[in-house]
Amino acid sequence: MMELKKLDEELVFHSFRPYNPNQTMLIEEAKGVYIFDSKGEKYLDGMAGLWCVNVGYGRDELAEAAYKQLKKMPYYPLTHTHETVIKLAEKLTSWLEDDYVYIFSNSGSEANETAFKLAKQFHDQNGDHHRHKIISRYRGYHGNTFGALAATGQAQRKFKYEPLGSNFIHIPPPDSYRAPQVDTVEYLDQIMTWELSETISAFIMEPIITGGGILMPPEDYLSRVEQVCKKHGALLIIDEVICGFGRTGKKFGFQHEHVRPDIVTMAKGLTSGYLPLSVTAIKRDIFEKFKGQEKYDYFRHINTFGGNPAACAVALENLSIMENENLVEKSAILGREALAILTTNLSEIRIVGDIRGKGLLIGIEMVEDQTTKKPVTEEVLNKIVNYCKNENVLIGKNGATVNGFNNIIALSPPLIISRDELHHLLDTVIDAIKNVVE
Repeated sequence: MMELKKLDEELVFHSFRPYNPNQTMLIEEAKGVYIFDSKGEKYLDGMAGLWCVNVGYGRDELAEAAYKQLKKMPYYPLTHTHETVIKLAEKLTSWLEDDYVYIFSNSGSEANETAFKLAKQFHDQNGDHHRHKIISRYRGYHGNTFGALAATGQAQRKFKYEPLGSNFIHIPPPDSYRAPQVDTVEYLDQIMTWELSETISAFIMEPIITGGGILMPPEDYLSRVEQVCKKHGALLIIDEVICGFGRTGKKFGFQHEHVRPDIVTMAKGLTSGYLPLSVTAIKRDIFEKFKGQEKYDYFRHINTFGGNPAACAVALENLSIMENENLVEKSAILGREALAILTTNLSEIRIVGDIRGKGLLIGIEMVEDQTTKKPVTEEVLNKIVNYCKNENVLIGKNGATVNGFNNIIALSPPLIISRDELHHLLDTVIDAIKNVVE
């Protein structure tokens, strides 16, 4: 094992943290909600990998679905088609409960890049040749490719990589804890007017800002955003990469309100992370604009691995598991229970500013005191995370987002987590926070 660790240090670039090879665990196995390292230690995974292993680790059904498809036909690009991608598109339509057409990619970043291209070309072919601006929100995250990163509202993720894609505009996010009185939907309306409605292509948003701090919008936020987009002729792109597939207690986060997004992007929980796959769903009336006969009317976009047959087979089986085990409903029920437990045990703790979330997507905002709401330092957050790790529980935090506001503990366990396992996760987090206060 020491040889493997040495090779890892020499050859593998672990990019999302300051260089420190001693922090890297060698993970050998995973089952249910647990991962096992090379030393035989067992850890409860409170983040479902990177917000994605919704049906848990080690599902034989998913491995068998991939194996069966790989034996039958491992690969063919979507220059033609195959059975699994057709069936998956049909299944996604039932989950979205609306009329969409689908473009398949590999990651959330690619799904959002595809959405931006679709929006701009759609407007151009609709006669709106100047609609080239994309509006998004500060603190939101939409991916690490140039366009998706440009849409991201996290300056620390962009530092040293700019300039990125042009014509991206950011507005303040809804923040029910720090700025409950600020009407950010009204601000969106003003920005679209000030920037000139005729130049706005789309507005992209997560139903709940996830990696930026689990920021909760007001109850009517989405429906009001939809009306503003319609008013100005902009498309509404909903980024469901993390919020989708039961994470918030609904099949998709936008379904907490009665809205009909023009474009929906998906990844992560689509396959529970077992194989790479993402989707950009576009409303049928938008798709119709790409059927023209002019030379450049078609969508000149191809993805080598998008819609991979094995990945689609895994996605189909993954969604079947979620339906058969009622994991969306379970996420809603356990999420409410988790919020109640955390609130009961932590609301009076001086350094706990806010406890929030929907379903099994929960954020705890840590502050120096509840009156000033001044964020704690990252060192305090690291102490909480490390305490949990020492207790064999892995939790998340928002890191490298907005300077001074990397102060939120994140919980996003697999949706299959049992009540006892969830209570153990919560008890460990509660103990970790109380230990920091002492």
